Amino acid sequence: MKSLIAEHLLNIQAVSLSPDQPYTWSSGMLSPIYCDNRITLGFPKVRNAIVEGFVNIIKQSYPEADVIAGTATAGIPHAALIADKLQLPMCYVRGEAKAHGKGKQIEGLAEKGSKAVVIEDLISTGKSSLQAAKALEEKGVEVLGIAAIFTYELAAADIKFAEQNIRVQTLTDFSTLVEEALKLGSIDNGELKLLQSWKRDPQGWLAAPR
Repeated sequence: MKSLIAEHLLNIQAVSLSPDQPYTWSSGMLSPIYCDNRITLGFPKVRNAIVEGFVNIIKQSYPEADVIAGTATAGIPHAALIADKLQLPMCYVRGEAKAHGKGKQIEGLAEKGSKAVVIEDLISTGKSSLQAAKALEEKGVEVLGIAAIFTYELAAADIKFAEQNIRVQTLTDFSTLVEEALKLGSIDNGELKLLQSWKRDPQGWLAAPR
């Protein structure tokens, strides 16, 4: 599944690789990869493959789940499709509570004592996923785990999830994607090494000998 989803993401350009002209993330960090999984919504074949992948993860690893929770905003559409497929309640979690109305941070149905799987589009630093998990837990919802389409496999995120004892599973990952890109001819061996050096050291990879 990891190779198939990686191929889909590359084919529809949901993931772009540019080792020689890196992208600037909102954090200011330079990266040779940019991922926008919202694009997957426009491709029914890819969208369905992603939903089926999530459904399989939930059935196999979290069969006791009784609510699907999406992160706002990118996790919402996939969470809705998964919840519909599994015929389960669905909610989504804002980055912070609204400053008006009822001041909700969680929209939809997430009752105290329920068991949730959090759906995320991608894992970078892990911040949004952990915020969503915390908000659910504060409401008395047990977070069984987090499932995402893609992870950059950054060590900093892995450490944060381990500290919070939260299990994370993804449909595909950085390592699989760059190997698939090499097979497809999207990158060459030199570019593969640059991409792999970024994963090992996101802050210092540009200064490393080439």
